[in-house]
Amino acid sequence: MDLELISSILIIIGIDIVLGGDNAIVIALACKNLPERQRNKAIILGTMFAVVLRIILTLLAVYLLSIPFLQFVGGCFLILIAFKLLTNNDGDDTSINGGVSLHSAIKTIVFADLVMGLDNVIAIAGAAHGHMYLVVFGLLVSVPIVIWGSKLILVLMERFPIFIYLGAGILAFTAGNMIIQEEKLLYLYERHQQFVDFIPLLTVLIVVIGGFISRRISARNGFAS
Repeated sequence: MDLELISSILIIIGIDIVLGGDNAIVIALACKNLPERQRNKAIILGTMFAVVLRIILTLLAVYLLSIPFLQFVGGCFLILIAFKLLTNNDGDDTSINGGVSLHSAIKTIVFADLVMGLDNVIAIAGAAHGHMYLVVFGLLVSVPIVIWGSKLILVLMERFPIFIYLGAGILAFTAGNMIIQEEKLLYLYERHQQFVDFIPLLTVLIVVIGGFISRRISARNGFAS
């Protein structure tokens, strides 16, 4: 095994580990309302489907580069996902049975990974230097890291609710960065650079404050009923 191959493997694993932080947050938020017996199923199945999807996206990386406004639309979708995950109430069993299921959690995990992975598969493909087996190897190695990371975040969210807002804020910040990286809008961003630099923070404020207000209103309506 030559030095270039070893370095490629280490770089890919490093990228997957870094990106796994965001994925773990998505998984934890998506599963926080599930009954305990269903959480492991959602984490494992959601992660597996997401990895398969990430491999397919990497294979299509060159084609994805030619799709206009992909980063912008993906960022907008991720803002909606962050807000929705933040405003899902987890008060009692009725909310679990009525609004959250194993299927919906897996769907959220896979869709969020699709949105968040669009700007990262290209970097992974470049690090692999055209060797797709290296991409697959790196992704498979990252699976246990993402799974255990999501379980740790779930424990923190149960004990310290502030981590729910922190997780949603990280997703919102990622969405803001995706939006300002849209190549088709660079000419517009260059004219308003000061405002553009503020967009990631603005998305965080919108999601976190909007989610906080929504949760307070829902809680107040619950007490009123």
